[in-house]
Amino acid sequence: MSSENISASISPVAAGGRLSFFEKYLTFWVFLCILAGIALGRLFPGVALALDAMSIYQVSIPIAICLFFMMYPIMVKIDFTQAVNVIRAPKPVILTLVVNWAIKPFTMVIFAQFFLNWLFRPWLSGTEIIRGSEVTLSNSYIAGAILLGIAPCTAMVLMWGYLCYGNQGHTLVMVAVNSLTMLFLYAPLGRWLLAANDLVVPWQTIVLSVLIYVGLPLAAGMYSRYWIFKNKGKEWFERKFLKYLNPLAISALLITLVLLFAFKGELIVKNPLHILLIAVPLFVQTNFIFLIAYVAAQKLNLSYEDAAPAALIGASNHFEVAIATAVMLFGLNSGAALATVVGVLIEVPVMLMLVEFCKRTAFWFPRQPEKATLPDPRCIKKY
Repeated sequence: MSSENISASISPVAAGGRLSFFEKYLTFWVFLCILAGIALGRLFPGVALALDAMSIYQVSIPIAICLFFMMYPIMVKIDFTQAVNVIRAPKPVILTLVVNWAIKPFTMVIFAQFFLNWLFRPWLSGTEIIRGSEVTLSNSYIAGAILLGIAPCTAMVLMWGYLCYGNQGHTLVMVAVNSLTMLFLYAPLGRWLLAANDLVVPWQTIVLSVLIYVGLPLAAGMYSRYWIFKNKGKEWFERKFLKYLNPLAISALLITLVLLFAFKGELIVKNPLHILLIAVPLFVQTNFIFLIAYVAAQKLNLSYEDAAPAALIGASNHFEVAIATAVMLFGLNSGAALATVVGVLIEVPVMLMLVEFCKRTAFWFPRQPEKATLPDPRCIKKY
């Protein structure tokens, strides 16, 4: 059945199907893990500092391990033959590139300046010393927001695409293209938007994060999928292997959040009001960019399975690189570093909300459910 006939034959239903109790209340578990991470950092600061110190070029080894186990279950489910189809259907990739590099960085500057440098200025009147120079807190927070805005997501967006039942073949190609583009555009765009001639580009951080967060689980997923299909068969893969693998990705996501907030939670506890003020432009930016990309995808007549991840990859940020860059440029306790940490605090709950919105509005688009990579094969609706 063609995608047009599928779309015409269904009533307004969400993508996917039954969710487990754990998946249904994922947002609640996310908040619990954030609180647990902050508590861990406060009650056992030595443990948090020791784990945070385990890094190579600002890439945290514990986080990398958790992200591997978060990404691997997603990668191993991808039918990589779908990635080849991108050549015949390049619209989602083009849309992602336009949103991420021609729109998103500049709207981030606009929203950050409006809220942090004008509307909230009376509450952000302090200053801090960075590299021997006195800088207003509002400008420091704006710098952190900019670093978030120019770092498109190259890892966790695979989780968002996975949860919204998107085409993971296309999502993987979009991630690869954005990873390569970031290597070339992150430095000059950051230098221009920050108006800093001496911007230090953490090339090692960017390259290592892409290799570790995407490359390793991709290689492991491709090889193990090939080996299992060859030696065990597709039926064993779907009935046995995935049964035990399914909970791993979400569990690794939650452990990642505990570690992130154990490492950086001290910044949040010390600045509760500023957290709220910084969160406003980041929240507005995330939803605004998602709306632009989602509407554009509909106008381009993309299928839901391509439209949802294309919009989500535009809305999300590579906060690992943003945090590492802010720490290298401005220091761990700087306002810029705090703003990037708030990016983590905002992104996960908001992206889960947008994932749910995508699933509930799937009927707005043509449907190609056969291209989706689902968390559980039993969740496929009988179209």
